[in-house]
Amino acid sequence: MPVDEPHRVACHLDDLLAARDMTLAALADAVGVTVVNLSVLKNNRAKAIRFSTLTAVCDVLGCQVGELFTIE
Repeated sequence: MPVDEPHRVACHLDDLLAARDMTLAALADAVGVTVVNLSVLKNNRAKAIRFSTLTAVCDVLGCQVGELFTIE
């Protein structure tokens, strides 16, 4: 697949937050990133994520990367 085509990575942040009764704002505070950045991720508009951010999100949510992202 050429790099310029849209990706097929789906983010399940909304589901993980709901399952933990956590808000996006609370996650942003705990991770140390802006709500806007997490919103972009949650709404599947992100093109990249730093490993440090990914690690922090997974640590706070108590999940693995495969629970946060899947390939469609």
